[in-house]
Amino acid sequence: MHSRASVAIILMKIVIGSRGSRLALWQANWVQDRLAALGHAVEILIIKTSGDKLQNASLQTSGAKGLFIKEIEEALLAGRADLAVHSLKDLPTELPEGLLIAAVPEREDPRDALVAKAGQTLQDLTQGARIGTGSLRRQAQLLALRPDLEMIPMRGNVDTRLRKLDRGDCDALVLAGAGLKRLGLSSRITYWFSEAELCPAVGQGALAIEASARNQNILSAAKPLDHPPTHAAVRAERAMLQALGGGCQLPIAAHTSREGRELRLAGVVAHPAGTTVLRATLSGSPENPEELGVRVAQELLKQGAQTLLNLQQAEVE
Repeated sequence: MHSRASVAIILMKIVIGSRGSRLALWQANWVQDRLAALGHAVEILIIKTSGDKLQNASLQTSGAKGLFIKEIEEALLAGRADLAVHSLKDLPTELPEGLLIAAVPEREDPRDALVAKAGQTLQDLTQGARIGTGSLRRQAQLLALRPDLEMIPMRGNVDTRLRKLDRGDCDALVLAGAGLKRLGLSSRITYWFSEAELCPAVGQGALAIEASARNQNILSAAKPLDHPPTHAAVRAERAMLQALGGGCQLPIAAHTSREGRELRLAGVVAHPAGTTVLRATLSGSPENPEELGVRVAQELLKQGAQTLLNLQQAEVE
């Protein structure tokens, strides 16, 4: 790696590993622009992941964590990439040895959004409307709100899903509002879900900048991109997820907000059919977000979350 000294920071050539989807590249370019503004020379290395290759397999039956990041992390460990930019919700709570989250930029809107073909809100959807989603978390909470809805398994990037909607494969989609906003597609949103209706995925709306723990120059370069309030919020959510032993394949949801000087963490574990939705909300210090996450997980476990998680885990295996 080439570097030259400056007064305040070591300027260097930085390679960002990224998936090739339009949203992934938007995220990588966003980070590239901010690093370039600090004086670094930055290039993006596009890496195809297992999740990109398994477009027809459901996330639940594939049985693997980190489908969208494995090959990118291998590039980090091998030194082919210096940084990786992920949607934080795709990042497992346990990272490979030698890698860490170097920065979490300020979060975009974490809420889920409805994109309906005929412009409807949730309440306007007709009886038995077909909803395209590949997420058990969304499916479970949607069915709890509207048991009449039909869930249509749907994979693919944002553009692919919108094309499927437009050609009539379903009547509506539920997508992360952050992705739609980042791609300039806010006009497609017909309804925003509240946290009480559809609690987001752990880390939804946030980016994770991952790097080798050994490369101090790279860690220093990424540090200015970190937003401490967002980083503390997602640490609480990820600690809850880890304490529940779950991954993105299970119907687990969490969202952290600020409540005065404290963090407020809402956690959800649901039956995939929406017949049971367990909720717990607690507050705690931003100085120790992991402790808050563990306490919320313990409260959900007291309510019987383990039974629901075991049920779904058995289906995955």
